[in-house]
Amino acid sequence: MATPARAFRGGIDGVLLVAVLLVAVNLRAPLTALPPVVSDVAADLHLTAAAAGLLTGIPVLCFALATPAVAGILGRSSLRTAIGVALLLVLAGTLLRSADLSGVAGPVAAGTFAGTVLLGLGITTANLAVPMIAQRDFPGHVGTVTGLYTAAINVGTVATTALTAPLADAVGWRWALASWGVLAVVALVWWLRAVPREAAGRAARARAGSPSGTTTSPGERDLGAPAEDPALATAAAEGVTGTDPTAARERHVLATPFTWWLCAMFALQSSSFYALTAWLPLILEDLAGIPRSASGGAASLFQGFAILGGLAVPLATRRLSMRTTFVVVAVLWLALPVGLLVAPGAWVVWASAAGVAQAANFVVIFTLVAQRFPTVRQGRQASATVQSVGYCFAAAAPTAAGALQTATGTWTTPVAVVLGGLLAMTAIGAVLTGAPRPRAS
Repeated sequence: MATPARAFRGGIDGVLLVAVLLVAVNLRAPLTALPPVVSDVAADLHLTAAAAGLLTGIPVLCFALATPAVAGILGRSSLRTAIGVALLLVLAGTLLRSADLSGVAGPVAAGTFAGTVLLGLGITTANLAVPMIAQRDFPGHVGTVTGLYTAAINVGTVATTALTAPLADAVGWRWALASWGVLAVVALVWWLRAVPREAAGRAARARAGSPSGTTTSPGERDLGAPAEDPALATAAAEGVTGTDPTAARERHVLATPFTWWLCAMFALQSSSFYALTAWLPLILEDLAGIPRSASGGAASLFQGFAILGGLAVPLATRRLSMRTTFVVVAVLWLALPVGLLVAPGAWVVWASAAGVAQAANFVVIFTLVAQRFPTVRQGRQASATVQSVGYCFAAAAPTAAGALQTATGTWTTPVAVVLGGLLAMTAIGAVLTGAPRPRAS
């Protein structure tokens, strides 16, 4: 049962909120830890640039392919257990990715790739579970919690992007990557202490004289039990499967051209983001002449300014149209590839501008989903479709960028391809954010 010491102003359970934010720190940090040391990893494991790109692409592919199965599991298990398992997978994947199994069995890179798969599955599980917690346990504060959750994700990416290379210089890349497992340990310990087991939660309510059917405050809701709101569990499953007998009365989102244009827009957005996330430290070394030890810190600007980007769109759209807001975002996004090709010496400006834009454009895309698909069912289906398709393409982007660099011997070609993709995304977005169109019925 919640105590005054747990609650913030407005009734937000502070202990549970901290637990959610600690989980969020782990949701991209293990992925952005790799790029600053990817050249060391590739040299040690004898990987080509394309193969090294898979170490970033595999988790993104998990986002796309494992989401339907994970959503079905979440509908049948407790959120406490789901988050616990997700953090254990992240921890196990972080350690296995860094382990030297060359003398045990299999190819020298087998453990690294196996650990990467575990990371992808763990992050996919938490990606779906944490928004369910925000919706169920912070009613009236979903926007606030979602904003803090997004900021926490970017705090993790900034930390690992900036600090992994210096750590690797001191202890080697394996220990540098493995050391970030401490984030998962801290989050797991706090989570298990903050969220009671199912039996403990029921006992607490019984001691307080609360009937099992009585509505509880946000801090008292039992995360140890399976999702108590059947609609919420159904929402998670339907959001990725699109299966519901009553959906026959509505036009399915897959029959709406707007959905597929959104898929294309998000595919280009996420492919550009993950291609640059995977290789930006090396790109800055090659094109801007930044020393390897400093390239990770330099690339962290791209992640750090994303904290501002997520907050900028809601503020901008109060005064500007969605199209005008998007055009500004697109210009900032394009600044990075154009700047690196034309004036790489000003990389600080280009990386910072694109950092704001890459997060802001994510908000633009999913604001369009909410605006153009007015029913809850259609919104879930459209969001899941856009993410599944987009992440399928994004999963291949790091590998494709690495292969282009190998074939040409320079990072200029991959950056030019990213520029082309962002130009296409800008054209699509300018149309989609234009005059209102008939909404899906």
